[in-house]
Formats: sequence, C-alpha cells, structure tokens
Amino acid sequence: MWWHGVGRWTGFSRLAAALLAESGRWVLWFPVLLGVGIGLYFSLDHEPPSWAGAALLGGALLLAVVVQVRWPVWGLPAWILLVALPLGFTAAQVRTALVAAPLLQTGIGPVGVTGRVVQIDRLETGMRLFLTDMRVAGLDAADTPRLVRISVRDMRVVPVIGERVRLFARLGPASSPVEPGAFDFRRHLYFQGVGATGFALGAVQRRGGAEEGGFSLEHWRNVIAERVAARLPDAAAAGMVTALLNGQPSAIPEEDMVAMRQSGLQHLLSISGLHIALVAGLVFFLLRGGMALWPALALRQPIKKYAAVAALGASIFYMLMVGSPVPTQRSVLMTGVMLLAILVDRNPFSLRVVAVAALAVMLVQPDAMVGPSFQMSFAAVVALIAAFEVITPWMAARRREGGRGWLGQGLTYVGSLSLTSLVAGVATIPFGLHHFQQMQNYGLLANMIAVPITSFWVMPWGLVIYLLMPFGLEGWAVTAMGWGVEWIIWTAHWVAGMPGAAIHLPLLPVAGLAVATLSGLWLCLWQGRVRLLGLAGIAAGLLFLPLTPHPDLRITDDGKVVGVRLADGGLTVSTRRAGRFDSDEWAKRDGVDAPRTWPKPGTGDGRLTCDRPDSCLYRLNSRTIAIALSADAVGPLCGSGADALLTGQVTEVCGVPLVIGLDQVTARGAHALYLRGDGIRVETVRAAPGARPWQ
Repeated sequence: MWWHGVGRWTGFSRLAAALLAESGRWVLWFPVLLGVGIGLYFSLDHEPPSWAGAALLGGALLLAVVVQVRWPVWGLPAWILLVALPLGFTAAQVRTALVAAPLLQTGIGPVGVTGRVVQIDRLETGMRLFLTDMRVAGLDAADTPRLVRISVRDMRVVPVIGERVRLFARLGPASSPVEPGAFDFRRHLYFQGVGATGFALGAVQRRGGAEEGGFSLEHWRNVIAERVAARLPDAAAAGMVTALLNGQPSAIPEEDMVAMRQSGLQHLLSISGLHIALVAGLVFFLLRGGMALWPALALRQPIKKYAAVAALGASIFYMLMVGSPVPTQRSVLMTGVMLLAILVDRNPFSLRVVAVAALAVMLVQPDAMVGPSFQMSFAAVVALIAAFEVITPWMAARRREGGRGWLGQGLTYVGSLSLTSLVAGVATIPFGLHHFQQMQNYGLLANMIAVPITSFWVMPWGLVIYLLMPFGLEGWAVTAMGWGVEWIIWTAHWVAGMPGAAIHLPLLPVAGLAVATLSGLWLCLWQGRVRLLGLAGIAAGLLFLPLTPHPDLRITDDGKVVGVRLADGGLTVSTRRAGRFDSDEWAKRDGVDAPRTWPKPGTGDGRLTCDRPDSCLYRLNSRTIAIALSADAVGPLCGSGADALLTGQVTEVCGVPLVIGLDQVTARGAHALYLRGDGIRVETVRAAPGARPWQ
C-alpha cells in the first residue's frame, strides 16, 4: 500500500500495521467521532442553516456507499470515518430544533404568575417550583415560556404536584456565562425546556385543580423528600438520603457539598454505575438465592434468567425514580446489555457495551455530551474497563496460585477497590480541571471508607425504603440509612480538612481537554503497543494548562463589574458589592485567590492608575485601556488617548478606537480582553444577540 514506501523513514507503516491488526476495535471509534460532530455543532458562534446537518449527513452516506461498493475492504472504516461525525452534528441540530420554546429575553416583574406545578426541588432554605401551562400578567401567550423555574423562600404554603398555584415573582432569562467559554447555564436550561427563571415575592397561593395521578413518579419524589426530612433532623443526612432516593441533591447544605467535592466523594451523589450495579446486583442475588431455596423451582426453571429480568426492572425503576440523569441512563443501558447477555447465555462485558450506551445517549440527548456529568462518567467507565482488560489475566493467574482463601479474597477486594478509585480519579482529572479547576489528593482514602459503607449499608436500606414507603412503614429504614450517610459525610469532612486535600489550578481550556480526551481514548480503545502513543497526547493536552493565557481585563454582562489582571497573576475588581459570583468564578478559572476591590488610587506598580475612584487607566504591553465606572467619567476618558474604553455606561460618540459599553455587553454578554503588543483581542460570550437559539 502507499505507506510502505515511506514506512522505513517515518514509521507510518508500523502504525498502519498496528491499527490494521486491531480492526476488531475500529467500531469503538464510531461513538467517539459522533461526539466530535456534536462538539463541533456546539462550538459554532452562529446557528448553522437548518439544512446543514441533513446535507452533511446525506453527502457522507452517499460517499460511504460508494466506498463500500468500489472498495469493500474499506467499507467499515469508511462508515466510521465518514458518517459518524456528520451524524453527531445532525443529531445535535435536530435536538436543538425539537426542544425549541419561547425564551424570556428581558427581566420583568414583580408580576403575577399562574401555573401548574410539575416539579418541586427542596433547597437548603426554601424550594424551587417548576411551573407549566402558565399565564403571566402582561405577557402574550406566544411569548410565554412553556416551563419556568421559580425559587421560593416562604415555605408557609407547599403545593402538591399537579396543583395550580399563583404567586408574584420577578422573572428573567437564565444567567449567561460569566466569561467566554464558561459554563452556559442558559443553554443547560434551554435543553431542559426552561424558558425563564425567577424568585417569588411572598408565599405561594394555592388554586387547586391538582390533576389525577397521585401515584406519578414526580409525586413520589416529593413524598420521599417530605418523609425523609420529617424523619432525619440533620439537614445534611436528610439531603443526601433524599438525593440517593429521588435524585435531587439540592437540599444538601453548601458546606457539605464542598466537603464532598474536596474529598472526591461527590460521585456518590451522582446516581451512576455504582448505584445501578448495587441495585441490580442486590435484586439479582437476593431473588436467585431465594428461588434456589425452592428445589422444585430451581431444578426445573431458569431462575438465573428470572432474576436477571427482575434486576433489569429494578434498575429501570430506580432510574425513573431519580429523574433519569445521563450517568444513570448510561449505567442502566450497560446493565441492561449485561443482563440481556445472561438471558442469551453470553458474557458481553466489554468496551462495546460502553460504546452502545454512549451511542444511545448521544443520539437521544446530544446536548448531554458537552456537560461534566456525561464526560466524567464515561471517562471513568472506559478507563476502568480498559484497565481491568489488562490486569484480569494477571488476577486470574493469582487466583489459580492459591488466592481463594478468605484472606486472599479480602486482599483482592481491597486491591480492586483501590485500583478502581485510582483509575477513575486519574481518568477524570482533565475534566475536573476544565469544569471545576480542582484536583482531590486524598480521593483514594475517602473512597476506601465511603464506598464499602455505600455498598453494604446505605444502598440496601434504600431498597428496603422503596418497598416499605407505599405502606408508610419506612421510618426505621430511613433512620438506618441515615446512619450510614452520616458516616459518609463525616468521612468527607475529615478528608477535606486534611492539609492539601484539594488543589485549585487554572482552567484547562477546551483545546487542551479535547487533546487529552482523544489521547486518553486512544490509550484505552486500542490494545497493542500503539496505545502508548496516547500517553504523549495526554501530556500534550495537560501542557495547555500552564501555557494558555488568561484575560487581562473582564467586564460582566451587565457592565457593573470590571476585573483586571495584576502583575503577579492575581485578580482585582472594581467592586464586590455587585457581581460577586462572576468575579469569584473569574478567580477560580484563573486558579487564584478570591479577588478584592482595587485600591482607590490603583495598584502600586502603575499597571492600574486612578485619578478618581470612577476613572482609571490600565496599561500593559504598550496598550492603555480606559475604565469608566460612572457616566461622569466617560467624557474625560474618551479624550484620554487610550486604545480602548471599557465601561458599564451608555456611550455615544467617543474618541477612542475601541469602545465596549453597556450596549455592547448587553448585546454580546461578558467580554474578555487580551492585551498584546500587536493589538487587543476581544472575546465575547455570543457573536450577536440570538446567534444561537438559547442565547
């Protein structure tokens, strides 16, 4: 073939031969390229034409068919390389069109809102109501969002699911990213169907009219939250028990959530592989063991298959009870394939199972792929399966050598648990750095304590609660489950309190994450030596961490807060009275301490100088940026000879080359400026108003 001529000099021949030898693994790359197509769609500044995805997919299918007919040996690679990417792009575009609904563009209120309650989330203080079938005073029906999320602090009246309520609230669009590239909460809610958020003023007024269906899943999620809260006085324990039973962690106090994150135990709150495996495993082994005690049944019927069907049903029920988040969907899909294998007397536990699960989730909910939940859960599972593919032969050999005693089995369990925590922790590091800018140093220790408690105490009691709750007899089981949860929370605080428990690092940019992810997949999906090239790619992706520049100036999307980068890499802001969350996130993404308000005269090194508190100049790399913090400061600074003006005020005629004022930040969201010797680079949250459907 063509590469043989250059193989002696470049090594392409060896690489090609190695990849050809692993043709059985090629199909695993189909969901990977599908994800690349989804990522490409969401990375665009503007929404592509409605026909773009269909045209790309149609052309790719036609080309793949041509390759299949003329060169059959290249048929499979052609379908993988040509079709997967445009299919992902098309799936994301179709999903965006299907969930389209009216979005509130500006804040309104206080205004009367009437709607039907479809979901209630308990909070540490108050609750969140999701309302549909709404009427909003002064808002046309065509402009009224289909679903609104409203926070309520006054708990004197707690409605029931399906009931119509009325309240007075301030409504507005969901928050946009704090800076270009940051988490897009508005996009997240768009795909949940939420067109506006707000907060209530006063108590909820009940209007009755609850629909029939008191046995709906949403009704029972609310019942679980109420009964657990009534039984467990400790807010943290009640919140975590509720999260494990109905998938709503919103009631867990913030200090406990921080401890769970810093100790590496937050994954216990995300209903995923561990929880589904425990539910399915407990049901499977209990039923199979129980039926085995009945010889007439065990000898004549396939009790193993009966238990597998029941375990699958229990897994699906648990997924529905916790709200079907992406990690749970993935886990149920994988568990379903494994249980199906039992029914057909096969053992399919492999990366192909993960590929099927990923393919299904990405085709149904392609927007989930760009979120941390999908990325971290699949990264952990892929890495674990790949790792155990390597060590399973070694473990089997050890068992043959006499490791079957209770001591050997115990050491095997401890070793497997340690390896699982270590591999999953390492695999999710790039995603933690990108989404949370944090690494946990003692996650292995915390998981060694908390995972056995979850496996052998907490989750079994959860199953008992499900069985007893319809009869109102769950109280003692809730108390027992709460004891285990309290030990987990204690472990989280103990580990989080250790010196250096969590390291805060700067943001790993999208480019670095993409390189590290694809390289990690290369390492895990191949089997031969060629996989080791992935290690170099992972290192290259992590190099983006220290080499990526951070913005020199920032301004919030309402123009109320300006942040500037100090000579030591720190961050200082114009005010902490407004936009505190935004400025905290800026510092977090830079990997520095929380910002402080800059001194009235500016910084001592002359980088930031202020003639008066509302009029400052920022100088770096032969560039000067004028910062006007009031309307009175705009005029004088327009004649300062600066290279740009940054202000949260309305500007009209100004004598500087670049003006970023209230009109600009309102239209394009938060701005980030990079000052270089060859000019000023400006990045914005959105290219134009409404450039994407969720903006």
